[in-house]
Amino acid sequence: MSCINTCPLYYTMNLIGTKWKPLVLFHLLDGALRSGELQKKIPDISNKMFTQTVRELEEDGLICRKVYPVVPPKVEYYLSVRGKSLEDILYRLDKWGSAHRLVD
Repeated sequence: MSCINTCPLYYTMNLIGTKWKPLVLFHLLDGALRSGELQKKIPDISNKMFTQTVRELEEDGLICRKVYPVVPPKVEYYLSVRGKSLEDILYRLDKWGSAHRLVD
């Protein structure tokens, strides 16, 4: 039996295991953010990667997108219930990074 088809860790990493997804999710833990605000919290992400990342997270049911009918368009992202269930994991990853980061 292949771990790829049955392994819960493989499933989880497939959902959140890219470079940018955990960062987007982490920054939404404190509440909804406008698209521009969220992107500013991740300064190294390109517009293309930001758009691709939030679309994938939305398709996977981890974040929600709310579009306000105003000019110019206002878009907010927030965690879905499913996305909020990752809170402990994301905080633990952040804590681990703080404790084990190598300082230049």
